[in-house]
Amino acid sequence: MARGAGFPDLPPVWTVIFVAASLVAGKFLPIITLPIASYKTISILLAVAGVVMILWSALWFRRKKTAINPYGKPSSLIVEGPYRINRNPIYTGMFLIVLGSACWFAALSSLIIAFVFPLLITQRFIKREETALSKAFGAEADDYFSKSRRW
Repeated sequence: MARGAGFPDLPPVWTVIFVAASLVAGKFLPIITLPIASYKTISILLAVAGVVMILWSALWFRRKKTAINPYGKPSSLIVEGPYRINRNPIYTGMFLIVLGSACWFAALSSLIIAFVFPLLITQRFIKREETALSKAFGAEADDYFSKSRRW
């Protein structure tokens, strides 16, 4: 879907879509129900960890006074805090939320949907953001990319 064509093409919107899809698939099309003990507890823990990761990451955007909008122009390269773990901790947090929702019914169909999420986010947002960071910060960004994981 093209940006600006009536669809709010933003990562949180995609996160909600994937959460809903994984819950619907788990409830109505489970394919196989996996033998996971305490799957609801795991589900909640993953989702909470995702929210914490997002909030911690967003705090660094505020500290560095740079745009959190994936379409914004970066004014600072953030390499501290959760950005030492990987270079996309907000997207990682979103994935943990999607994975947590997928675990709610312990259904294979939900997990398949959850693992498509990082592929979509990488193609729609991360690659473009990395290009923008390379243009804005040159060798400093490239060095950071070579020393950090995308996910």
